[in-house]
Amino acid sequence: MTKPASLRTLLKSDGVIVAPGMYDSLTAHLVAQGGFNCAYLSGASISYSRLGRSDIGLVSMSEVAQVIGHIRERIDIPFIVDADTGFGNALNTKRTVKVFERAGAAGIQIEDQTMPKRCGHMTGKTLISSSEMVGKIKAAVDARENAETVIVARTDAIAVEGFDRAMDRAHALLEAGADVLFVEAPMTLEQMKTLGATFAGKVPLLANMVEGGKTPLKTAAELAAIGFKIVIFPAAMVRVVSFAAIEYLKVLKADGATVRFADKMFNFDQLNSLLGLESILAEGERYAAQDENPR
Repeated sequence: MTKPASLRTLLKSDGVIVAPGMYDSLTAHLVAQGGFNCAYLSGASISYSRLGRSDIGLVSMSEVAQVIGHIRERIDIPFIVDADTGFGNALNTKRTVKVFERAGAAGIQIEDQTMPKRCGHMTGKTLISSSEMVGKIKAAVDARENAETVIVARTDAIAVEGFDRAMDRAHALLEAGADVLFVEAPMTLEQMKTLGATFAGKVPLLANMVEGGKTPLKTAAELAAIGFKIVIFPAAMVRVVSFAAIEYLKVLKADGATVRFADKMFNFDQLNSLLGLESILAEGERYAAQDENPR
């Protein structure tokens, strides 16, 4: 099989990159099976799925690294990892980049919130200084061991300092060596167009589509037309799964059985087929012990 393109190769290619959010090996496999060439490991989705909590900075660096390793074992396509604030200062950021890169991250995203951070579409965020964030991005760039690793710099300044200051921070992050710019939570289409007009052609721009969030929801094609290169849908998978699970549980509670919901789920064999059971069993047969004294 052809080896998937690296994230850097995708960034240089024509067209927009659509990166669905995932949070474990199963959802990663579903994304790859769906034909996507890139994915996004959402810190919010890890918090939702592993801790059963909202995205308020409770997930640790080591917990994210473990998820990265499990996902990389399962899929080959490149994925961007939400590394929150780098989990500390510039030195913590360097360690985070090294650990995540070795675990299998193709892109590593660092943001300028204070710790503990919170979801970019929540209110009440606070920021570190622009100069401290510049230092973190320089540290991240210095820490990577693989030239293919992409550093994504995110600023949450729109909600805290206003759009103009966010633009100033974005320029500073680009100068610091960021490979991709992520200006979180623009509130209007005009702000999004200004981002595209300012930075498209200079650096790839990432757009974050959050259902119910502060940014207008647009299609990948619409975002590409105004200058965005990557579009992430970080927590849509969790929202879909949670919605379906609630509907299933309602039926189970009412009926004491799953029969009425059977057409909305995979059965035992279908799920095993999706996960590639036959191929892995066949591979195991290659290493099975052979009877040296057949009777």
